[in-house]
Amino acid sequence: MRKLTVLLLSMSMLATPAVAQAATGAAIADPPPPQVVYQRADFAGGAHEGTAAKRTLAFRRPVGSAEYTDALGTRVWEYARWTSPEHAVGFPATELVASWTADTPPGTWIQVDMRGTAPDTKWYILGRWAEGDADIRRTSVRAQGDADGSVSVDTFVAANGRPIDSYQLRVSLYRKPGQSRGPEIRTLGAMASAVGERPAVPVSPGGGAWGVELNVPRRSQNVHEGHYPEWDGGGEAWCSPTSTTMVLGRWHKWPSKKDTAWVNPADPDPEVDFAARYTYDYTYQGAGNWPFNTAYAGRYGLDGFVTRLRSLTEMEKLVKAGIPVITSQSFQASELPGAGYSTNGHLMVVIGFTRSGDVIANDPASPDNDAVRRVYPRANFENVWLRSTGSGGVVYVIHPPGRKLPPTTPGLPANW
Repeated sequence: MRKLTVLLLSMSMLATPAVAQAATGAAIADPPPPQVVYQRADFAGGAHEGTAAKRTLAFRRPVGSAEYTDALGTRVWEYARWTSPEHAVGFPATELVASWTADTPPGTWIQVDMRGTAPDTKWYILGRWAEGDADIRRTSVRAQGDADGSVSVDTFVAANGRPIDSYQLRVSLYRKPGQSRGPEIRTLGAMASAVGERPAVPVSPGGGAWGVELNVPRRSQNVHEGHYPEWDGGGEAWCSPTSTTMVLGRWHKWPSKKDTAWVNPADPDPEVDFAARYTYDYTYQGAGNWPFNTAYAGRYGLDGFVTRLRSLTEMEKLVKAGIPVITSQSFQASELPGAGYSTNGHLMVVIGFTRSGDVIANDPASPDNDAVRRVYPRANFENVWLRSTGSGGVVYVIHPPGRKLPPTTPGLPANW
């Protein structure tokens, strides 16, 4: 549910009965919100194997070497490793997504793993990642499933009847043998969640951001149609890196002209082409890997992570604090009036709320940059974003480290 697949339909189509009922509150029992907790790793604890912790996790000395083969060839790398303590979830979690920010200078890369500790599972690989694409092919890993669970692109999914109550993270830091500089991990965290059956979602009350609209640059993915098809077929599938680029623009953090010198001068907004290249997952064959997008933001010194929100009320807290939010959703055109297309998975940026509480979004699935700003009815948007047949409320949160996040919802596990 990351690549945008759209079917243009009449924008005058009415909302489906389920969404209409959600908007009015009629005939729908209040379904439970997703259970979610986001926990950030503390590098001062855990087990260090050749790593050192200050404010970051650094490569201090190699503890072994390993051979790795991908499309770039077979090479030997030396590595160090850090394993977190066990993290209690607080509820039976059925999914886990890890996210990170790191510096990987040339000749280095990292691998992020997780395992359940109640019940015990094997280690699952959640991503092999580097800022560049000259040392390894940035990638998720297929075919890891067993009786305890599996990995869907970037998400650990527990097997039926085998939710996890606690987990560990592990990060391996690789560098060329003899190289003095290794990777450095600035942040590492995980979102554990359980999304129950939720075919329709009731509209949430206001959260203090009605009438707030953030200044976020507008970028259309569709103006890049056919550009660089080696990265997911071109711009028509670049909803995630285009959304990430817009949020980077909010913080005045884009690649330089020198960085984008390889982009065809005829291409508009070369920062979008750049993001597509450096978020691309070579196994998934798409630029919509969730943590690869937040990690991309980290190359500009920003903090970024993947989590789930429980409502637009929660999202309003972030917007009121000046932080736009990237959301993942799927819908038919009739379910989101004003969109004019259907999608099996799409990312957009929520930049504010109207005075009546409707959602103001920068939607990259627009014909040009001027058309990117959209207003979507609150009830319809919340339904297609939060329901269990969509993403269950997945978001990217990207902000400068000095920009303090607002308090989370009292009485519930912290989800940022």
